[in-house]
Amino acid sequence: MQGIFLGPKGIRVVWRILIAVVLYELLVFVLQIALITIPSVYEWWRLHGVTIFTPGVLFFSESVRVAAVLLVALAMTRVEERSFAEYGFPAREAFGRRFCQGLFYGLAMLTLLMAFMYALHGYSLGGWALGAGPGMRSALLYLLAFLLVGIFEEFWFRGYLQATLESGIGFWPAAIALSIAFGAFHFRNPGEEQMGLLMASFFGLLAAFSLRRTGSIWFAIGMHTAWDWGQSCFYGVPNSGIVATGHLMNSSLNGPNWLTGGSVGPEGSILVFPLLLLSAVAIGCMFPSKRKAV
Repeated sequence: MQGIFLGPKGIRVVWRILIAVVLYELLVFVLQIALITIPSVYEWWRLHGVTIFTPGVLFFSESVRVAAVLLVALAMTRVEERSFAEYGFPAREAFGRRFCQGLFYGLAMLTLLMAFMYALHGYSLGGWALGAGPGMRSALLYLLAFLLVGIFEEFWFRGYLQATLESGIGFWPAAIALSIAFGAFHFRNPGEEQMGLLMASFFGLLAAFSLRRTGSIWFAIGMHTAWDWGQSCFYGVPNSGIVATGHLMNSSLNGPNWLTGGSVGPEGSILVFPLLLLSAVAIGCMFPSKRKAV
């Protein structure tokens, strides 16, 4: 049988992805430049955008990415004659039951991981870092910011790119290739290491499995949002090598890097391997058959 990337269909798939990636990068550049030209935005970004990690900095960068990826997908729906639902992003499921299930699931996964690390003396739970008012404000702002992270990363890797590449080489080959790309995407984060990149790739496979079983990426968006929010804001530990300001707890990681994840944070711990396997089994039990997006 002729290889998929030698046939006309395979060539079209490759060209569409290349066009989408180039268009996305161009839009991000243009949108960032347009915003930075606003004097007040430029001054704020000069003071905060490079030096510290806050909800505002995260919201700025991720809102640009979300806008860019949605505009790219909108353009590609015209080219490919497909809908957002066919990209795993059905509007009727937006922030609905699957999303709420994903939020609970992602936070439960992380809490189980932190509990194991605590039992092995790799994590020390400190007191509250913020008072009730500032804490609630920080928690809400980080939740909104990480929601944008979840929407961007899941829609880009498990939404548009997955649906397009899948049409050429099948679901799981596409999911594996994009999970590797997803792990490599985190290489840009300061403090990231090989184990963290590997764990990010396996997380991508877990998210792809949830897409396969639910028919949309809304569960994965919720899971991704809660996982990142829990690390950065609630437990106050490094997230992909980045420590957020305004976290809720004064906690610390202790012990060898294989246990704590080192500079990467808990998601770089060896304990993430069995956790992801257990999570995949649980998702398989929760969603025994694939739901087709409408």
